[in-house]
Amino acid sequence: MYFKNYYYLCTLKVQIIYTYSLFMDVLSTILSSPRSVFTPQWLAMVCKDRDIQSLRRSLQYYARTGALRNPRRGIYTKPKYDEQEMACSLLKPSYISLEYVLARAGVTFQYSSDITCISYQSRTIEVDGHAYVFRQMNKMIWTNMLGIEQRGNIAIATPERAFLDMMYLSAGQCYFDNLHPLNHELIHQLLPVYDSPILVKRVEALLNGHQ
Repeated sequence: MYFKNYYYLCTLKVQIIYTYSLFMDVLSTILSSPRSVFTPQWLAMVCKDRDIQSLRRSLQYYARTGALRNPRRGIYTKPKYDEQEMACSLLKPSYISLEYVLARAGVTFQYSSDITCISYQSRTIEVDGHAYVFRQMNKMIWTNMLGIEQRGNIAIATPERAFLDMMYLSAGQCYFDNLHPLNHELIHQLLPVYDSPILVKRVEALLNGHQ
């Protein structure tokens, strides 16, 4: 009986140590990554020898202890995370564009803390009191990566692409405070992405009127 109990305790100890080492391996992988927002699916690709269910248990454990955060179902973050990275993680594929980009480029002067994005559906998602506004666009347009910069886990439109996205979605019924930051040559290079003769006319009329 003594040896049976001793064997059981030794086996249990080994299992506990193994489980703890797996948990620590997951946390180490996350903390060493430049990403601040991630999903179990992404972690499964990084930790190739781990199954998705065990990864979810590890993430849930660290969310309970406060080492990680779980601000939305299926989304985990480091204690401090990049809101632009969050925007590109909520709906995939998507990219940051429209008012958010234009305001920061000085094209529009009306500031909003909302992060505006282009994706496959129109939807507003709130995370930690912050609004992420997604606008639906034709798939042939938003899957074209011209004028979209990939910065690690963040996809963000150039001001010229954001300008054209706004013109396209608003049918020209929008106002810009300052067009000087925009590169007109780049705008004309991006226009074929939209395959819209009407958009070309509207853009040319607007740009010619501000020369």
